[in-house]
Amino acid sequence: MSSTGRFDTSLSLRGLFDGEARKPTIILLLTPLILTTFKYYGGKSFYLQELSGSVVLFGSIEATGALYAFLSSFLLLGVVPALIVKFVFHESLASYGIAIGDWAFGLKALLILAPIFIIATYPSSRMPDFLAEYPLNKEAGVSAPAFLYHALAYVLFYLGWEFFFRGFMQFGLRQSLGDWNAILVQTALSCILHIGKPSGEIYSSILGALIWGLLVFRTRSILYALLLHWLLGVSLDFFISFM
Repeated sequence: MSSTGRFDTSLSLRGLFDGEARKPTIILLLTPLILTTFKYYGGKSFYLQELSGSVVLFGSIEATGALYAFLSSFLLLGVVPALIVKFVFHESLASYGIAIGDWAFGLKALLILAPIFIIATYPSSRMPDFLAEYPLNKEAGVSAPAFLYHALAYVLFYLGWEFFFRGFMQFGLRQSLGDWNAILVQTALSCILHIGKPSGEIYSSILGALIWGLLVFRTRSILYALLLHWLLGVSLDFFISFM
């Protein structure tokens, strides 16, 4: 076969959405669409520029902007891919990490990693670039109840984030790419989505995504990675707000 013939065959649309190719094709086509939408329209900056003049909850633009970002993550990164799993792939969400999984190993991992992650956030809480970026709700530290609300609302953000990267992408690409490649693909894209954050956070997101990716496959659940990621974010905000 000529080189031209091989080129034509390799780019043929035949079978792109058929058989085993269907799921990874859908995931890899939807991923840039969803992430770009989230990046441009799902953040606090979009709320401040476009919506803050007409939508303010609790009498606070800061709290509303943060909640907008948290809900955007939950809906765009969580609910939308969950609907794809259920109604396009016709698969169980449990097979994408929405399960208790190996709870014994998960609890051991939490007990070991949680203190390390919490302590690791303290140096960042003293750095000017992190102080400028976090907490997303700048009024979270005005009182204990305000911070509690902020911390609980933050769960929505991490539910969406973890399901998209470690659930939808990682479990969804596992069969076609293999375990390590599925972990590396979600690691690369989750790192890229951090661009614009403090440089230390961008680089550390690579290590975090690898650790959480391995933990998710080992426990067959996104729950333990979600809790660790949430603790990381809340600890940073706590140290910035109160220490």
